[in-house]
Parts: sequence; structure tokens; C-alpha cells
Amino acid sequence: MTSRLPVLALASLTVPAALCLAAELNDNRPVTFSKDIILIFQEKCQNCHRKDSMAPMSLVSYEETRPWAKAIRERVASRQMPPWHIDKTVGIQHFVNDRSLSDDQIRTIVRWVDLGAPQGDPKDAPPAKTWPDDKGWQLASQFGQPDLILKSEDYTMPAHGQDVWFKPYTVIPITEPRWVRAVEMRPATPAGRRITHHTLAYLQQEEPNPRQDGVGVNVGSGMLMEWAVNKNYDIYREGTGKLLVPGAHIWWEEHLHAVGEPITDHMELAVYLYPKGQEPKYRTYLTFFTATPVVNGQTMLDIQPNSLEQTQGYFVLKAPARLESYQPHMHLRGKAMAMEAILPDGSTRMLSYVNNFNFNWMTAYIYADDAAPVLPKGTVIHVTAWHDNTVNNKNNPDPNQWVGFGDRTVDEMAHAWVNVTYISDDDYKEWSAKRK
Repeated sequence: MTSRLPVLALASLTVPAALCLAAELNDNRPVTFSKDIILIFQEKCQNCHRKDSMAPMSLVSYEETRPWAKAIRERVASRQMPPWHIDKTVGIQHFVNDRSLSDDQIRTIVRWVDLGAPQGDPKDAPPAKTWPDDKGWQLASQFGQPDLILKSEDYTMPAHGQDVWFKPYTVIPITEPRWVRAVEMRPATPAGRRITHHTLAYLQQEEPNPRQDGVGVNVGSGMLMEWAVNKNYDIYREGTGKLLVPGAHIWWEEHLHAVGEPITDHMELAVYLYPKGQEPKYRTYLTFFTATPVVNGQTMLDIQPNSLEQTQGYFVLKAPARLESYQPHMHLRGKAMAMEAILPDGSTRMLSYVNNFNFNWMTAYIYADDAAPVLPKGTVIHVTAWHDNTVNNKNNPDPNQWVGFGDRTVDEMAHAWVNVTYISDDDYKEWSAKRK
């Protein structure tokens, strides 16, 4: 198991050879922006690439897109865009939020650029896609307006200076226990997104019963959500949720960095509740699976200059569980991360492998209902991480520096955030019998 993983990861350090995809096309059909490309962009790109959104250019009209044709070809062919860094050759491949391009879509875009990026007949283009106002909440179309909107205190980040970790408290205004079915978080303004690296929303409350999960696993309240670029919300699977009790509050941890001008902003957290009296069967916990050894409470991460380093960590499931999502988290030198399940019978199953980690995109890969792994009690979750502290890593600020564990962007860390739902032995047996 461990002997093949480094080979797998190191092989993935090379840039994909997808730039040769155009040669694989044997048909001579024309490809135009109006008839072919705009449909792909509406489905997979315009969520970010439109006016006043987070991307640096709009890909809504032909006139906006044409100047970027060669850059689009390169980023798409090398699978850098859209940001989806799961290795498609191993592990689970069915995700609710899959934004990746199919091989055929990539070939179509490459061919379009190689043909000179023609517009075609504008009459062939579909109507422009209508997007919600960015000032609204993305989940409102599914759940209606949030039941609660929690806001942290304002903070002004100076134009220049070291990274800041701002940690205010916000009371959750409830008078009775309530169950959460979804959460959504964001900086309050577009300017705030520029200074916010990520934000953790820890849920702190006195548990009325530490065994509320129903299966005898005392894991505490934990975290409600993490916000990072490309991670905006969590939706809990049907029959699961997170519990809030009176007196609860959010302890924010906002990692902010200077961008050359002073910016004042705060974080906002939208909470969508189950109707009163409706209680999901199980609680979901956002769980920290480390990929580094921890000795006497200290994380052991020591990356030598000009080196590729591998670290790994292990976590034993105390009850049967379903893993709902997978989100690797590293910093500038992060290169790849694998999550495996070592089953009680000794067999190993690759769950998910990000072979091209990108610090700028903290993507949470949300498993589809029919693909979410359900694992027996005693399963060991094995997380392996690779860091690239060499000149080959274009994000590396200085390959000649030793790098250790730390919260700053120039430091390193390695862990996976995974939403875990513990289930009963009976439910696991029923699930297992159906799927053998």
C-alpha cells in the first residue's frame, strides 16, 4: 500500500500531456463559439467567469472571450481549469459538485482554438444564462432565505503587514435545540474576499448529551464550517444534520492577509434549519484527518530545502460511518493528497486522490449519494500528503528554506476536512447486505 503511493504521487508531478488532444480528433466538423463553446462555458465556467464575479475575466460573450483563447486552451488542456484536481483514474469519481470538463469537452475547446477560435453564426447561440445576484445566498433557490445570518465583528486589515488571525465570538440566537440542514459562508464584500485566506467557524456549546449521534461516539460539537476560495457551503445529506443548542456561539478564526490597501470587512454565515420538530436520524461532524504525525500534541512536519516530502496520518473509526466529502488542505508547497480506507479485513480501498493540489482552490469534493463510502467500525482512514519544496513548484516562495508546521501561508500543514456521519451497526448491516 504505502510503497505504491509515492510512485503514484511523484508521477503526477508532471504536467498532463493533454495539449496533444487536438491530434486525437479525427472528424472534420466545424467548431464555433456560438454553437459549441458557449454551451460548455455556461455549464462549467460562467459561475465564476462573468462580470463582477471572482474570476479576472468574463467568458459570457464572444467579444469578451476571444482575447483569451490561447490562454483558455492551455489552462483547459492541462486540466488547470475548471479547478477540479481529483485524479480521474483512481478512487471515487461520482460527486454532487463535479465541475470538471469531460475529455470530449476538452477536445472541443482545444479544436476550437486550433481552428482560429471562430465565432460562427450568433443566431446559433443559446440565450444568455441568468445568474443570481452575488449579494444573495446561493442556497436560497433550494432552501429559501436563511433562518439565521450570523456575522462576525468588522476587522480592518492594513495595506501591508504580517498575516492576521482574527478570532471574535458571535452568539447564535436560538431558544430551543434546532437542527441544521445546510450552511453557507462568505466574506461580506468582494473586497473582503481579497484579504480572506480562509475562515473557520467553530461551534462551541454545552452538549445536553455528548452521545447525541445515536451510536455512542462522543466527538463533541466540532466545527460548523470552513470557508475558503471555491468552498462556499455545505449541504447535509437527507436524514443527517448538525445540532445547535441554546447558549451556542460561533468562534471565528479568520486568516487574513495584506493586499496593498486597507480593507474592512466581516464574515457572514447563513444557517438553514430543519423545520421545528423535524429531527434527522444522525449528526454529521466536520472532522480533521491529519496527514502528519502528532507527538505529545506537537505536529511533526519538517520539509527540507529542495526536496519532495511525504507524510501520513491515521484515524480509526469508532463506529460504522459514511464519509460525505473530502477536502485536502495544504499551503504553497502542497502537491498531492490521498485518502484511503484500511478495512478491518486488512484490504485497502483508495477513496480519493488529489494529484494536482492547488493552494488557490480549496475544493470540497462532495460525494454523490450512490458513491459516498460507507465503512465498518474499526476502519483506519489513512491520509498521505506530498509537499514539493523545489524550484519545480511555481508557487514555492523559496525552495532553499526549511519549512515546518505553522498557520502562516509561508508555513505548511497537511490535513483533510471530511464530513463524517456515524451510523448504527444495524444500518451498516442493512447497507452492506444490499450492496454486498
